[in-house]
Amino acid sequence: MNYKLTISYDGSRYKGWQRLGDTDMTIQGKLEDVLFQMFFEPVEVHGSGRTDAGVHAVGQVAHFKIDKDVPPKEIKEYLYRYLPDDIVVTGVKKVDDKFHARLSAVEKTYVYKIYNHHYHDPFLRKETLHVQDHMEVEAMRKAAGYFVGEYDFTAFTTAKSKKKSMVREIKEIEILKSGHEIDISITGNGFLHNMARKIVGSLIEVGLGEMKATDIPGIISSKDRTKTGQMAPARGLYLYKVKY
Repeated sequence: MNYKLTISYDGSRYKGWQRLGDTDMTIQGKLEDVLFQMFFEPVEVHGSGRTDAGVHAVGQVAHFKIDKDVPPKEIKEYLYRYLPDDIVVTGVKKVDDKFHARLSAVEKTYVYKIYNHHYHDPFLRKETLHVQDHMEVEAMRKAAGYFVGEYDFTAFTTAKSKKKSMVREIKEIEILKSGHEIDISITGNGFLHNMARKIVGSLIEVGLGEMKATDIPGIISSKDRTKTGQMAPARGLYLYKVKY
C-alpha cells in the first residue's frame, strides 16, 4: 500500500528534513524510526522537498510504501503517540501506487514570517524574523511583482549543480501586514535550494530602502548571486502547502 502523509512541524531544533548519518535530529529520521517501530521493518519516507535546518512546515507532504494494508487512522494515531511533540502528522490516506510526494507535486507555497517592530516579541522569536527598522510594504509588493513569471533563478539559489535547470515559475507573491507581523507568501511550480529565502532576503532589503524594487529584473537576468540581498534566516520560513 502507498500512504500519503501531511505533516506539520516546528523545525527549530532539527537539522532539516533529510535523514543524516551523523545525527538522529531530522524530520525524516524521526518519522522513519517510529514507522519502523510500528511495522518491524525499515520504511523509507519520501518528502515533497527537503526543508533546511530550522525551517518549519504547516503542510509538508510525504509518502511511504509498505506491504501491509493498515487503516490510515491507525497509522495516524500511532505516529501521534510516538513522535516528538514538535512533529504532528495531521493526515494519513491511502493513495494510488503511482503517487510520489515530490515527483507528483505541481505547486508549492512557502510563507515567510517577519516581526517588524523595534522590540521583538519573546513568544515569536523562534518562529519569525525580527526586523527592527521600519519596512515599506508597498515597495516590497512592487518588487515582488518582478519575480512573478518563469525565469532562470540562478541568482536566487545556492544550488551548485550546473547540469540541472535553474528555470522555475513563480505564480504569485502576496505580502500581508497585520499589526507588526508581515507574511510573505510565495507560490511556484518548484523551488531551487534556498530560493525562497534568497527572494525574501532581497524583498527585505527593498523594504528597508537598501535596494530598489526596480533592481530586481536586472538581478534576475544577470544570474549573479553576489547582487542579491542577504539570505533570510531559516526560522521565519514555513512550507505552507503542496498542490497535486
